Amino acid sequence: MPYVKRDSTGSITAISTEKTPTIAEWIELDAPELKQYLLRLAGGGHRPELANALEASDHALIRVVDDLVNVLIEKNLMRFTDLPDAAQKKLLERQSLRQSLTALKLLGDDDQGLI
Repeated sequence: MPYVKRDSTGSITAISTEKTPTIAEWIELDAPELKQYLLRLAGGGHRPELANALEASDHALIRVVDDLVNVLIEKNLMRFTDLPDAAQKKLLERQSLRQSLTALKLLGDDDQGLI
């Protein structure tokens, strides 16, 4: 999880993977302000097409990580409880949302077959 340092206006000025005396505020990986800071670092802050590409890449990568965690657990290479509580919560939320979406699609298909 990243830690950030902010200036007097609240803008992120530094980032670290570890908490330090000067970089001590924990921030969510998916925080929009963190994405904006990283885009500025990459020189893409003024290029919306880069921001859109990064956003699309984030969505695809999230699914890959989700699937990777599931495979590691299924093969007993990792236990779900090995993950931090926040990660467990997010994965359970995603799993629930995906199951709900699948159930809704199945209901839609069944309704069409009844007519």
